[in-house]
Amino acid sequence: MSDHIRRPYVTLVSEVTIDGKLTVTRGASSKLLMQFMSHEAEVLLHQIRADSDAIMVGANTIRIDNSFLTVRHVEGKNPIRVIPSSKADISPDANILSPDAPTIIAVSARAEKEKCAALVEKGAHLEICGEDLVDLPALMRLLYEKYNVKSLMIEGGSTLNGNMFQEDLIDELLLIHLPFIAGGEDTPSLVTGLHPRDVSDLLKLDLISQYMAGDNLITKWRVVRS
Repeated sequence: MSDHIRRPYVTLVSEVTIDGKLTVTRGASSKLLMQFMSHEAEVLLHQIRADSDAIMVGANTIRIDNSFLTVRHVEGKNPIRVIPSSKADISPDANILSPDAPTIIAVSARAEKEKCAALVEKGAHLEICGEDLVDLPALMRLLYEKYNVKSLMIEGGSTLNGNMFQEDLIDELLLIHLPFIAGGEDTPSLVTGLHPRDVSDLLKLDLISQYMAGDNLITKWRVVRS
């Protein structure tokens, strides 16, 4: 990350099947797969949460999983929760709005005022970042400068992962490998939305480490920047 870019250090953390899928099938909760993570892998996941200033997931992941995104299994603080949602399409009853930690909802200028007001009523910090869609680089600068977020953990899904890679906003990747093959053509994979034309367009990563956490292989990667 260049010194002049004022944004958090971003680590993407995800469980994946052998063929790189995030869920059993499209629309299914990732919790179906996460139940097969070893306790040691769960501890690792929650330790990264506790060590991060903030955690970010996509709005669709919230709609499907309805996660709290809090720290369990280890001692530590709950990170700030960050949800990019251009249209503010998040239920006011979502667990992400629990009082366990601050929650930032990033919306576009076109988000319906009534939806925004309902989220603010539930305690969310609403931030307008972008005209039609959430401007992720602007959101990263805002998190860094206004909320003092120096380290950000991302827990999917595939669209948010792809958009963050597209904007060159991811620094490290930690994968928890699960011993399954899902195979479905439209089953979400780790990253979608990138359109390489040839090998020169592929994202390059260097393997930092690999080890076992219980029964799960863990691989850690660093994004290579030219």
